[in-house]
Amino acid sequence: MEVKGSSKKMIATQEEMVANKVPSHRDQCAHLDPLNKCRQAEFYLPWKCENERHPYEKCEYELVMERMLQMQIREEGQVETGRKQGGSIPLIPKTANT
Repeated sequence: MEVKGSSKKMIATQEEMVANKVPSHRDQCAHLDPLNKCRQAEFYLPWKCENERHPYEKCEYELVMERMLQMQIREEGQVETGRKQGGSIPLIPKTANT
């Protein structure tokens, strides 16, 4: 299943998510369900389930970075069209490392 605006595809199907009682607000990282099973089995102790937590956090981080990149591309496009139409110069200049 494809998610609009994302390069990551949804690995878990809707039926699998319903069968495993995954909340509906989960994103493309929903296939990393062993983390929730481990957390429930270990009573949510923070030092448990580290092996399951790291892949989930990496997946979430990649999604956030992808959304930020998409926003930056959209903003740069709006700035360029604004300059062509005689719009104002943006208040925050581009930094040297972009």
